Amino acid sequence: MEKSLKQKYNNDLKILEREVSIDTFRSSGPGGQRKNKVATAVRLKHLPSGITVIATEHRFQSQNRKLAFERLQERLRKLNRPKKRRIPTPVPVSVIERKKEKKKILSKQKRLREKPSKDFEFSD
Repeated sequence: MEKSLKQKYNNDLKILEREVSIDTFRSSGPGGQRKNKVATAVRLKHLPSGITVIATEHRFQSQNRKLAFERLQERLRKLNRPKKRRIPTPVPVSVIERKKEKKKILSKQKRLREKPSKDFEFSD
C-alpha cells in the first residue's frame, strides 16, 4: 500500500527523539519527599511544530518520559490529519427577508436625510 499523502510531521519515535528538547523538573502536588527531591516530571518540546507536552503522573522519570512521548505522538497524529472541506449550507429564507427589511429601513432613513430639491417651494 502506497502513501499518497505526505505527512507534515514525522511520528517515528527514533526521529522524534532527535527533534525534541527534553526538560526534567520537580512535579508539584502531593507525594511527599520523593516528589519534592527528585526531578521526575518530563517536558518535551517538539521544535519543528512548537508543541509542548508535560507528564507528571508517575513516580519515575522513565515512565513519565514514555508517557510524554506517547502524548506527543498523538498530538502530531492530529496535526497530520487532513482537514475536512467545509460544505456551505444554503442561507435560510428568514435571514434573507431580515436583510431586506433592514435595507428598506436604512433606505427610508437615507431618504429623510436628503436635502430638499431646488424646485420645492414653500406654500404660505
